[in-house]
Amino acid sequence: MAQELNRNTYLSKNVGNFPGTTVINGREYVKVNDLRYGTNPHQPAAYYKPADAVSPIGDMEILKDGKSGLSQTNLEDISYALNIVKFFDQPACAVMKHVNPSGAAVARPGESLSHVYIKARDCDARAAFGSAIAFNVEIDETTAREIMATFNECVVAPSVTPAAMAVFNDQETYKLNRHIRIIKCGDLSMLPKYVGDSAACTIKVLADGSLVLAEPLLTNLRSVADLKPAVGENKACGRVESTVAATPEQLEDLLFAWYVNISVRSNGVVIAKNGQTLSVGTGEQDRVGAIEQAIAKFNAKYQGAATLDGSVMASDGFFPFADGVETAAAAGVTAIIAPSGSLKDADVIKRANELGVALYHASERIFSHH
Repeated sequence: MAQELNRNTYLSKNVGNFPGTTVINGREYVKVNDLRYGTNPHQPAAYYKPADAVSPIGDMEILKDGKSGLSQTNLEDISYALNIVKFFDQPACAVMKHVNPSGAAVARPGESLSHVYIKARDCDARAAFGSAIAFNVEIDETTAREIMATFNECVVAPSVTPAAMAVFNDQETYKLNRHIRIIKCGDLSMLPKYVGDSAACTIKVLADGSLVLAEPLLTNLRSVADLKPAVGENKACGRVESTVAATPEQLEDLLFAWYVNISVRSNGVVIAKNGQTLSVGTGEQDRVGAIEQAIAKFNAKYQGAATLDGSVMASDGFFPFADGVETAAAAGVTAIIAPSGSLKDADVIKRANELGVALYHASERIFSHH
C-alpha cells in the first residue's frame, strides 16, 4: 500500500535535534521526517517543506519502500533529476549520481519511454550504477523492466502503472533491486523554470554558519527561437558574427543540452545528439578540462566504435580563448551554445567560423556550484 512520507517511516539511526517547524527568510517550514542520514552516515539530517504550499517534491509519496529510508543524497539527486526533466513536454529521463547527471534523454519522434531511459542510462552506464532516476511522465511496464535490469537506488515519476508496480515489487525475479525505492512526485509544472517564475531563494550555509540567500538558477531560454547566433566585437577583429547555421535538429539538441547543463556542477559541458547526452564533463577547474573530460569519457566508453561527429555542446560559461572550441571541434562537435562575455568573444567566433562550427550565445551564465 502506498504511504505518505512521515516521521516514523524514516527515523534515522543518527537522529539530530531538528525542530518540527522552522522559519527561514520569513517563511515557515514543517518537518516531513528525519532522514536516514545526511550526506554521510554519521551526519543526522531532517527533511522540511514549505508549510503554506503543496510541494511537488516535499509532498512526494512512497509507492515502494527500500531497506531503509531516504538520505539527503537521495533527495538531492531526486531534486536535480526533476530539475532537468521539468523542462520537457516530451517524455524525458534523467539519471543522477552525486548531484550530477550521468545521463539524460528526451524522446524524439517514435521513441518509447523505455528507449528514452536506455538513452539516458547508457550515456554512462558505469556511473549509472546505484543512481536516482527521474521521469516527467508515467512509468510503464517495459520501462520498469529495463530499470530493474541494473541496480538503482530510487525512481521518481508523476505516476506508475499497476503493471510497472508489479515489476518493481517482484523481489524474486529482480533480487538485485529488491530494495529499490519507487516514489510518486507531484505536478512538475509547479516547478519554476524560467526567469520571472515565482521561486524560493536558494540557501547556502558557509563554514561558520553564515548564510547566503540567492535567487534560484532559472533560464531565459524558453525555446529554440531564443537561440541567437554569436556576435562579438573587439579592436583586433572588429565585429564578427557566427556564419555557420545549426540544423533544426541541432537547435533542438542545443536547447536540450542547455537545460541539462543547468544541473551540472560547474565548470560543466554537455555533449548531446538526437535528444541524448553523449557525455558530460563536470566539476573541472578550467573549461577546456571539462571538454577534455567529456571527450575522454566518450572515447573510453566506445573505444573507437562511435564518434562525436555532428554532435552539439553546451558550455555553462563563456570561452575566454578559442581553445575550448578547437578542442570540441577536433572531436566532431559542430554546434555549440555558450554565454557571451569574454574579451575575446570576437576571436572565438572567428575561429568557430573557420572550423565550421555553429556558435550560439546565450543571454546568461549557468554556473552551478552545488
